[in-house]
Amino acid sequence: MADTICRTLRDGGLEGEHAPALTIKDSKASPFGFDVFNYVLTQLSNYILAGKSQSRGLVVVAYSRSPSFYVDLLKRRGIDIASSHDWIHILDCYTDPLGWKNWLIDKDISQEASSLSSFCQDVRNLDKLYSLIIEQGKGLIGQGKDRFSIAIDSVSEMVRHASISSVAGILSNLRSHDQVSSIFWLLHSDLHEIKFTSVLEYLSSMVASVEPFNQAAFGQRVDLENLSMLEQNFRKGKFHVRFKRRNGRVRVMCEEILVELAGIKFTPVLSEDEIINQRLLPKVSIIVLS
Repeated sequence: MADTICRTLRDGGLEGEHAPALTIKDSKASPFGFDVFNYVLTQLSNYILAGKSQSRGLVVVAYSRSPSFYVDLLKRRGIDIASSHDWIHILDCYTDPLGWKNWLIDKDISQEASSLSSFCQDVRNLDKLYSLIIEQGKGLIGQGKDRFSIAIDSVSEMVRHASISSVAGILSNLRSHDQVSSIFWLLHSDLHEIKFTSVLEYLSSMVASVEPFNQAAFGQRVDLENLSMLEQNFRKGKFHVRFKRRNGRVRVMCEEILVELAGIKFTPVLSEDEIINQRLLPKVSIIVLS
């Protein structure tokens, strides 16, 4: 199912349609949204490098991590950084979001990351941010009909510096831009009112929710009986995805996730109907006659 999300972002939108948009949301009960974000980012990067994606470039809007983090992430995943200038740009909203550091900036960023990034030094001005994203995207693909993708690593950080309506507005405008192939962002849902979360879900064609593996373990007194369930929640979770189809119907899928040092793994979860059907299947015995 996670691969289905990545393929949808890879394939982009049809002419005249809005770009596919993915909301990844988590909470403190299951804080693995950033692991999912990194997985999607890596997969889409591989598609772009292999020439299998509608988009020809990727703009990463970095609010919660530095450009150096993303350079190291891609290198650990075996992605060629030497050619990165041709297909990826990191818009740095992390290092100096309010323009206070100025001359200290260059000391905080590696040379490799510096060559792939530029600064946004006033994250409160979303009109300027929109222009920078489009400008950097066009810088990757040129002025033709090619498209680029956008990854925003924390919409929650955006809302710290701007109003809900202005954040929703920039996301909607980016999604409807004719040179944007796909867009995805991360949201920490328990930091916001349901109203804001609902707005972002409405703007999205896919919503991926990371939930605790053992929901019952929360809110209980910690003892030996539920300690193992709490421990499972520190490395495992449930991954629910809603796909909005063109006919208006919604498809819901679920997987289990396991977070390890090497990365995140997704395991399909059988639906109740599939489990029942497997139980009802007759057992067939094969007799070999000699």
